[in-house]
Amino acid sequence: MPSYECMSSTTRESTFEIFRRWGYLQASLDPLGQLLPPQPFPVPNPPQEDSPDTREARRIYSSSIGAEFMHIPSEERRSWIQQRLEGDPAAITTLPPARILSGLIRADVFEQVIQQRYLGTKRFSLEGLTVLIPFLDQLFTTAAERGVNRSLFAMSHRGRLNVMVNTVGRASREIFTKFEDVDPRSTLGGGDVKYHIGATGEFLTANGKTVHLHLASNPSHLEAADPVIMGRTRAYQERLAKDGTTADFLQARGQVLPMILHGDAAFAGQGIWAESLNLASLHGYRIGGTIQVIVNNLLGFTALPSESNSSPFSSDLAKRLPIPIFHVNAEDPQAVVRVAALAAEYRQTFHSDVVVDLIGYRRHGHSEVDDPTITQPLRYARIQNHPPLFQIYAQKMEIDATAEAAEVQAHFLEEQKAATRASRKPQLFDIRHYWDPYYGGRLRPEDNPRTGLDAAEIPALSTRLTTVPEGFHIHPKVAKLLEQRRQMGSGKKPLDYGMAELLAYASLLKAGVPVRLSGQDSQRGTFNQRHAVLIDIETETRYSPLHHIAPHQARWSVYNSMLSEAACLGFEYGFSRDYPEALVLWEAQFGDFANGAQIIIDQFLAAAEAKWGLLSGLVLLLPHGYEGQGPEHSSARPERYLQLAAQDNFQIAQPSTAAQFFHLLRRQALRKWRKPLIVFTPKSMLRHPDALSPVADLTLDAFQNVLPETAITNPRRILISSGKIGHNLRVERAKRKLTDVAIVFLEQLYPFPEAELQAALDQHPSAGEVVWVQEEPANMGALSFVMPHLRRMAGSRAVLSVKRTAAASPATGSAKAHALEEKTLLNLALGA
Repeated sequence: MPSYECMSSTTRESTFEIFRRWGYLQASLDPLGQLLPPQPFPVPNPPQEDSPDTREARRIYSSSIGAEFMHIPSEERRSWIQQRLEGDPAAITTLPPARILSGLIRADVFEQVIQQRYLGTKRFSLEGLTVLIPFLDQLFTTAAERGVNRSLFAMSHRGRLNVMVNTVGRASREIFTKFEDVDPRSTLGGGDVKYHIGATGEFLTANGKTVHLHLASNPSHLEAADPVIMGRTRAYQERLAKDGTTADFLQARGQVLPMILHGDAAFAGQGIWAESLNLASLHGYRIGGTIQVIVNNLLGFTALPSESNSSPFSSDLAKRLPIPIFHVNAEDPQAVVRVAALAAEYRQTFHSDVVVDLIGYRRHGHSEVDDPTITQPLRYARIQNHPPLFQIYAQKMEIDATAEAAEVQAHFLEEQKAATRASRKPQLFDIRHYWDPYYGGRLRPEDNPRTGLDAAEIPALSTRLTTVPEGFHIHPKVAKLLEQRRQMGSGKKPLDYGMAELLAYASLLKAGVPVRLSGQDSQRGTFNQRHAVLIDIETETRYSPLHHIAPHQARWSVYNSMLSEAACLGFEYGFSRDYPEALVLWEAQFGDFANGAQIIIDQFLAAAEAKWGLLSGLVLLLPHGYEGQGPEHSSARPERYLQLAAQDNFQIAQPSTAAQFFHLLRRQALRKWRKPLIVFTPKSMLRHPDALSPVADLTLDAFQNVLPETAITNPRRILISSGKIGHNLRVERAKRKLTDVAIVFLEQLYPFPEAELQAALDQHPSAGEVVWVQEEPANMGALSFVMPHLRRMAGSRAVLSVKRTAAASPATGSAKAHALEEKTLLNLALGA
């Protein structure tokens, strides 16, 4: 028969086990006591309420902290959390009460001064969650003790200005100057609102260590900045891990801490966040864990949690991964800083994401011009008389905060007065030194590097690209491809796009330019064209010749991404932001799949320079071409990029030959002009004879924005086209033996190469017609962008266009219908 002590121990353990798993359901989390009521434990025999074990377990797991960690498969990690929660709270070093109180005072008084001086102006106040300031204080203090010296983080509007001043360390007068909106002429046609702009600074921890902080600029599209900050973190870490060893990467991940501050409704509702969360453990995207903080108002604009979440907590999405979730009542500052210390220590120990659900309330409406009493009258009746947190905490700790609050208020008021005398907008963030050689704005004429290679270099690079280790069992089809590529490199065969692309990368790596390529199936290539990674058919060992080009080459990275566009493109944009000397490329499986990342394209690639002065040289490879494959596998939607093109924000090109693709990629890397490059890449034309290039073309000086007609001398008509349709026209012209139709390829669509195109037109004064020809329907493609230019340039010549009829869908789903349409296009263009 078991002893009483044994039975008691067993009962105690079973009680604690229930609370470890389900205690968060009964935690006291809403500061106003209105939402998130306690839920019964889903167990057949709940613990006895009056037992000492239950009271102790409830104190630990169902008080101001609710922890979800029993879903984590790792016993080591579960035990780690359990020991820290059930151990002595004093064992977790936290901030002294006086420092916590000072942070609360600064946070609340800052908001009060803005409310007083700029009544009715949007600021997205932190009031109701001002404990975020001591939370961040503790987080960075603990992280710095464990090796962190830099943190990059993103956050939505709520509390952003407060964090800039009280955490990042920007002077409050800089923020007040934004409210004064001085010097409006400096931002005509650009700039952004104050609660979207980023900031940099240095944070001095409670232990005297410095953490460099960078709060990223981001748009109103909540959660869009999540993958961007992750990509930027990866770039920082790769810079630190110079040798690229596993030990180097682990050390780098321990030094750079990524963090994302979310809104509760956005965390539950935004799909890009679910995509970003899934990147955490993938090989090409690992960053050693991100601190995920939900700044939880229990309110999304006017929507209650029951209208935003299908489950009790907005954080429940995070349970798809084996990561801990800590819910904490925002009006228990001691509990909040304890959780901050736990989160930082866990991340540094296990290199894992951590979610902190910081639950408070929102004192004002969604923005300060909104009246929340219309939609939440009962909640705001409670909020109206609820004191600021610093007063609640000071009373609890028996500290008189009157003098300090008055001193802080006087300081902010003086800063506000100084802001009224300012004449220029302040710059809130510093640009990292590695951006010094690079520039935006207009292209400088002298920035015209030679992109061609010496003829002697090409065979040597080709040999490297087509050599595998001894004993490596290559697939017979791939072996045949490598033999063909050896012949291409030696000049025995013309180059196709796949080989030209790899030669571009190889030459750049040899010259010290890092290259990173990612996308769905990008190692092999959607159309079986790249084979940047070779696979042993007996062991499935992977080998990339591009890792073995030269003894001291730059880093080469190529990753098959998860099936996502928004998060993956956002990640690569972020990487390019902090690795400007690298050629960074993202490839869509098919061009129109990039539609899934439209917010990233609109808000970052197209507008970041105009809004925030931030540059990027990211390359988008978007397969495009009408080949009878249906609506979703034809058009990369060039019209959308051309509609966004203005103020030299983009480069948009469609290289029509393998050599042109080679030169375009090298130009992007070797120029100091950092602009996103949108490339419409071929599909069926990847190996088409008319698009192949002699190896000698790789020795030419540069990419040509326009390929003029050289075979026809006295045409009656000049056809101008871009991409596959131009090759179709040339093939059909040859079949018909026409000698009076010139065909000019417009290789770069934006910035529009007017001088080069004018020269190509002027070569043929006999032509009476200039005709734009495109595969796309009339309401798509480059038609509406190109025609105004052509009308201005054509002089007395007639300007016409040939295109498919305007349509709601990009392409027909019938291969036979496609063939009929294309035949009609060719007949109309060639004048049959």
